[in-house]
Amino acid sequence: MNFSIETNLLAVAGITLLAVISPGPDFAVILRNALRSGRGPGLATALGIACGVVVHVTYTLLGLGWLVARYAWLLTAIRYAGAAYLVWLGCSALLSRREASGRPQAPAADARADLRQAFGNGFLCNILNPKTVLFFIALFTQVVAPGTPLAAQVGIGAYIVMAHLAWFAFVVLVLTNPAALRVFNNWRRAVERGVGGCLVALGVTLAIDN
Repeated sequence: MNFSIETNLLAVAGITLLAVISPGPDFAVILRNALRSGRGPGLATALGIACGVVVHVTYTLLGLGWLVARYAWLLTAIRYAGAAYLVWLGCSALLSRREASGRPQAPAADARADLRQAFGNGFLCNILNPKTVLFFIALFTQVVAPGTPLAAQVGIGAYIVMAHLAWFAFVVLVLTNPAALRVFNNWRRAVERGVGGCLVALGVTLAIDN
């Protein structure tokens, strides 16, 4: 491996870490599901986000990113779909207390359905984020050297996927530890409203951001 490729890999590692830990829609949906439904659904959401990243990596490595770069309407469609989904998630969080009052506890048989729903939340939130699309296009066209072997590019993609999974799983574990849950339970209504408001704000910002 020559110096140029090593330098590019270090740049990719740094850029990816900064992108992963930066607050955004993925972080907001992790907060919503982990605090609202617990550790299992939170980890399922993290896995959904990672699987969304797999899709981004796959079409980028296949060279399909040029479709989005060439046809601006594709990115616009993704932007509006993502904005609508974030607003819907935010509204559901804002209304959760009213819906939850007087509702009996869900039976254990519904646990798998909750996990599937949480996984879908994470997957759709990530896959419909146009900024994530642009991140991958920019990363693999501006940072990764044209001469980088395909195996190295696949390794970069795997690293990005694992970085997302590890970070968001860590966030879930922190949020759902007993001490954090005691604090959350004391401020549940305020936190749910705050997270819901952030999701709605992110959706509206995404819709009007050019």
